[in-house]
Amino acid sequence: MNTTFSCVGCGKCCTDHHVPLTLAEARMWAADGGAVIVLAEGFLGNGLGLPALQREHAERRSVVVPSGATQAHVAITFAAYNAGPCRNLDEDNLCRIYERRPLVCRIYPMEINPHIPLMPTAKDCPPESWEQGPELIIGGQLVDQALASLIQRSRQADRDDVQTKEAICERLGIRTTALKGDGFTAYLPDMAAFARAIDQVQAEPLPGSAGEWQFHVSGNDIAEHVQAAGAHVVTAEPLNYTFISLRAA
Repeated sequence: MNTTFSCVGCGKCCTDHHVPLTLAEARMWAADGGAVIVLAEGFLGNGLGLPALQREHAERRSVVVPSGATQAHVAITFAAYNAGPCRNLDEDNLCRIYERRPLVCRIYPMEINPHIPLMPTAKDCPPESWEQGPELIIGGQLVDQALASLIQRSRQADRDDVQTKEAICERLGIRTTALKGDGFTAYLPDMAAFARAIDQVQAEPLPGSAGEWQFHVSGNDIAEHVQAAGAHVVTAEPLNYTFISLRAA
């Protein structure tokens, strides 16, 4: 399958999208006055919540933490919170920080997760974006080597940052994750506290082991599986986060 692509400047990809950020980008975003959302999803050592083929990628971008009588793998994403148009879009849908825009913005429309294929129908870009421009994918393979390098940088940043992100979460009192595939827990921390936590964690050695996490799940059936695996399931209503369910209605 061959895919061409050319950005037409519609601004749709910069509207109502929470853009994943590296740790350095998250710190810069907070310093610029933007909001950062913290998303957490996890899976258990027995594979609950994780397709087998995705395990290696998921493990490499997650941190191993205690939960109840077992261990969990928790992936933490810091993302630019964009409810509506990105704060850096001008009146012509042009990016005011184009030269220092986040890595994921440079990679779009490609996917970061190697297990998610590029599907033009799943993107916000209008049809004309896919009817012109240079070839992006030929025979199912990405041919833009500069873009491939950016994707690898993004994946590596995920792996490099995860221990520090977990320590930042601990300082912010973020200790509840969703089960991968079932949903996300989403936190909107105070940005001054968020920036301060980043600076404090980066200024000192990382702790040797992470504090305990708990799971928020969408229903009793899933809770039973998580508890049977030995993990801790929260039963109280969320106080400092929102649970975003991925479960089909």
